[in-house]
Amino acid sequence: MSPRTNPHKVTADDNPLRDPRDRRLPRIAGPSGLVIFGVTGDLARKKLLPAVYDLTNRGLLPPGFGLTGFARRDWETQDFAQIVHDSVKKYARTPFREATWRQLAEGIRFVQGEFDDPEAFERLATTVHDLDVERGTGGNHAFYLSVPPSAFPIVCRQLAKSGLSKSREGSWRRVVIEKPFGHDLESARALNDVVSEVFEPDDVFRIDHYLGKETVQNLLVLRFANQMFEPIWNAHYVDHVQITMAEDIGIGGRAGYYDGIGAARDVIQNHLIQLLALTAMEEPVSFSPEDLRAEKIKVLSAVRVPRDLAKHTARGQYSAGWQGGEEVVGYLEEQGIPAESTTETFAAIRVDIDTRRWAGVPFYLRTGKRLGHRVTEIAVVFKRAPHLPFESTATQELGNNALVIRVQPDEGVTLRFGAKVPGTAMEVRDVTMDFGYGHAFTESSPEAYERLILDVLLGDPPLFPRHEEVELSWKILDPITKSWAAKGKPEPYRSGTWGPASAEAMMARDGRTWRAP
Repeated sequence: MSPRTNPHKVTADDNPLRDPRDRRLPRIAGPSGLVIFGVTGDLARKKLLPAVYDLTNRGLLPPGFGLTGFARRDWETQDFAQIVHDSVKKYARTPFREATWRQLAEGIRFVQGEFDDPEAFERLATTVHDLDVERGTGGNHAFYLSVPPSAFPIVCRQLAKSGLSKSREGSWRRVVIEKPFGHDLESARALNDVVSEVFEPDDVFRIDHYLGKETVQNLLVLRFANQMFEPIWNAHYVDHVQITMAEDIGIGGRAGYYDGIGAARDVIQNHLIQLLALTAMEEPVSFSPEDLRAEKIKVLSAVRVPRDLAKHTARGQYSAGWQGGEEVVGYLEEQGIPAESTTETFAAIRVDIDTRRWAGVPFYLRTGKRLGHRVTEIAVVFKRAPHLPFESTATQELGNNALVIRVQPDEGVTLRFGAKVPGTAMEVRDVTMDFGYGHAFTESSPEAYERLILDVLLGDPPLFPRHEEVELSWKILDPITKSWAAKGKPEPYRSGTWGPASAEAMMARDGRTWRAP
């Protein structure tokens, strides 16, 4: 098994760009290189390449870092360097510095080829070896598969045939796989079989960029570092939990990917179920990858899908409407979408967790496109006080207490509770207390892909789900998507609203309503 961590010790003094006062990402990667497959795609241009630059700008990558792009485009290295330059100028979060760019540009390489071309991978192997010699990358290379899931097997096998996946003594080779990890349980297992033939389990990093967001990690601190929350984080006090990821955009240019995948597979299977696991898991013995993973697996194993899926799930498909003051088309009118498509753009499900902590507490997960506005949040809604010693008219505007963790935008935490309205009468009304990262800290949070790429180079896997978690999430979702497939078209909902009527009816059956984010 290849080493989990970089054998080369690197300190802040080794990198002239490193500001030792910056503690946001205090660990520094050792000698290493990153190979990006699918480097011409939106993810690479808008997220991965800017994140690499930002890490370089923060002094967190070694001076000899190597960045290699692999794509079918007939480019030279200077062409790819220009693409990186333009992406950095447009999307990087840190200021453009000429010294940073020169350091990064010296390590940029490009290999042209198709995924099924062995000669292209031989050229890639030569390029990687040259980086070891010229840049001192030490044989340490990560391969980022920013490609369609259908290409994962062929790329992994080509990496194996060319010898690129095998590390020599004292070095490492790792692979990074973007979601989705399959489209159901069977395909996820098949994909894992292919990847595990080529790479050791500790060298496989399944990216879920939501787990790199600052607020998601702060959820663990909120729960386990503060005595005020954990004692009431259970069925005695919690009425229900809502986890929402709403987007105000449509599918954009992703018709080829999105149609046939849908909202449930695209978001619930990975992002929202991971958020559920972090919200509901027991306290780990430590924050080591093994202990975190063990607690997440325990809680995902206890998740139960309701028997009557018609009553406890909802799916929809956006129709034409108004969004942000502009008239927008419906999903079936989007370019590249078949007129008879039954793909859902909205999905909501209820699940229960069969543990002592959460018995009787429903968890509601929803996601959708073309909704009211963009927001991702976890809302822990508490039970009402068993007795209110006030006149009924005094508490008419009093709702349930709630703790809301905002993942995006405006990362922070909101606490909703009852307070007396100023005046002579006893009147109680809901008020909120807000904590926002932007107000509490002068430092800006690292972008999720910065943290995750750095963790890959460091061999630090706490934020990356292992195949057991992936399979358990498909076991939760598969019965739901199979039930939907047998029922024809999803219910239409107007763009700019909060989803189909069936979603509201689903909550009403339980005597609850969705939060207005």
